[in-house]
Amino acid sequence: MRTRTLSQLASLAGILLVSGGWSTGGDPGSLPEELRLVGVVRDFRERSEPGGHIDFERRPRSGFGLYMGMVQDELGQDRNPMFKSTGRKVGRQWKDRSGRPIIFPRPYIQQRPGDQQGRLGAGEGAMDSAEYFRQWFKDVPGVNASRSLALTFHLQQNTNVYVFDNRLDEQYRQLGGFFPINGELYGNSAGENKNYHFTFELNTVFQYHLGSGQMFKFTGDDDVWVFIDGKLVIDLGGVHAATSQTIELDRLEWLVDGEMYTLDFFFAERHRTQSNFRIETTLQLTKVDLPTTTALYD
Repeated sequence: MRTRTLSQLASLAGILLVSGGWSTGGDPGSLPEELRLVGVVRDFRERSEPGGHIDFERRPRSGFGLYMGMVQDELGQDRNPMFKSTGRKVGRQWKDRSGRPIIFPRPYIQQRPGDQQGRLGAGEGAMDSAEYFRQWFKDVPGVNASRSLALTFHLQQNTNVYVFDNRLDEQYRQLGGFFPINGELYGNSAGENKNYHFTFELNTVFQYHLGSGQMFKFTGDDDVWVFIDGKLVIDLGGVHAATSQTIELDRLEWLVDGEMYTLDFFFAERHRTQSNFRIETTLQLTKVDLPTTTALYD
């Protein structure tokens, strides 16, 4: 594993450091009340429409549900997930001793006493192919349209946990879910008053503090993959109801106390009728420069 210094990260990702530098404190009284992070949302037409994408509004061959193993364990050179397989349906999630769902065991993630064994089923087929998956998180003229999207994370009272939850955010609460591009880009899904077919990526950095209990948790639907320092740590593929996984950063034994690391987050909404999105984290995430998008938004 490559450990990257702050200056190396800044060079690679174009980080804009805010005045005051990086905070290392875990005391809630010393933490900013909000974190505003900006990512990229990409709109797709569903498969039944002219120019539609085969993976959107697709029923997996083995039925709806949670699938793992759809992406490689490492990001590609373009910092996007790489296709591994059409996925294996999960019969039972792996869990930690507290009962929180965690990723299928990986050699680079420390296993701990009390971790509970999960089970993969025989079913597969949660996406079509590597060719079409490459279009999910990059601008492809005629296939998708993109713009920037900001999310505001709020520090929870008397804790060091930041949360973005569509059920708590006034804008999304009124929309009835995580629907950031209703009426925009390609417009709403056919016959609907909402846009159900899009992806979202968020590229950030953070400072690791050994033994401080840093964690990242996602709950929602559909596909979500999270990479830390380029390694897959949350694997929630497939078209499914709201599902969660948590990663405790102290399980990543190659991380060095005080060093800066990347966290890359990838989300896809591919099916009517719900869109749920909740992130909880003790990381003070900082945005990096965005790629060019097809639409100009603040």
